[in-house]
Amino acid sequence: MVRRIARDNGISDLSIIPGTGAGGRITKDDILGYLASGATATPAAPAAVPAAVTPAVAPAAIPAAAPAAAPAAAPALAPQGLPRGGSQVEKMSVMRRKIAEHMVDSRRTSAHVHSVFEADMTSIAKMRQKWKNEFISRNGTKLTYMPFFLKACCDALRQFPHVNASLDGDDILLHHDVNVGIAVALENGLIVPVIKNVQDMSIAGIQKSVTDLAQRARNKQLLPDEVAGGTFTITNPGQFGGLFGIPIINQPQVAILGIGGIIKRPVVVDDDKIAIRDMLYMCLSYDHRLVDGALADQFMSHVKNTLENFDESAIG
Repeated sequence: MVRRIARDNGISDLSIIPGTGAGGRITKDDILGYLASGATATPAAPAAVPAAVTPAVAPAAIPAAAPAAAPAAAPALAPQGLPRGGSQVEKMSVMRRKIAEHMVDSRRTSAHVHSVFEADMTSIAKMRQKWKNEFISRNGTKLTYMPFFLKACCDALRQFPHVNASLDGDDILLHHDVNVGIAVALENGLIVPVIKNVQDMSIAGIQKSVTDLAQRARNKQLLPDEVAGGTFTITNPGQFGGLFGIPIINQPQVAILGIGGIIKRPVVVDDDKIAIRDMLYMCLSYDHRLVDGALADQFMSHVKNTLENFDESAIG
């Protein structure tokens, strides 16, 4: 009887009820009196459950119920800076600030997309070797790869004028002249002198301009007009051994070509033969607001074809 009453009333531990029967036994009157006193029943122990896996990060504690009056807002935490121990603070130069602003502005402005192509430069490498001494004798400067890139890009820009363009709000400006900026690395930054009217220049004329502008850029002798008016840009991370770079567009232009290093590699040639060739990766970054992928790849295919089948008579 006592156990049934306890079970019906949710009492699982009878030891909490004082017993008045013989030997301290709990009687019916004892349990009824306990219930009549308003004592809280002891809830039944829950069934055993598998232990939960401890999470890698402990969950936040559940906050207690808020009092009637809302507590004052906690003070905002101060930003945590990097530890200064063993570090040196260096102020940005004016040039570095301008570069930073220009790069961030370009990423915010243009819808950057990238296309990477591979080109076989073996034929041009042989031309450079063949013409090396005569070119220096005629022009007073060494023949580098850069004039070949400018010539190939110029031909492609004339073929696909929407890559030789810029955006002004909703207006597309298609430029008749091909003015190519050449990124020149400086000790603490870079600068982009512009070679104007490349479409009217020979390989020798382009090389002379590249040599002159690069030298005066490093000597800080460029005129303001020589770093303005570009319609397309070429940068050459390959000169330091990079396979290729993914450049940021030089505003307000809509495309920039990154030239990788020219490296001898085994490649499959005609009749499935393997040969050692001078290979190059090129990456075009373009503004998808104006230039679509198909146009970008047609442009790059044209550049590749010109480089791989370069007209040697253009050197003489």
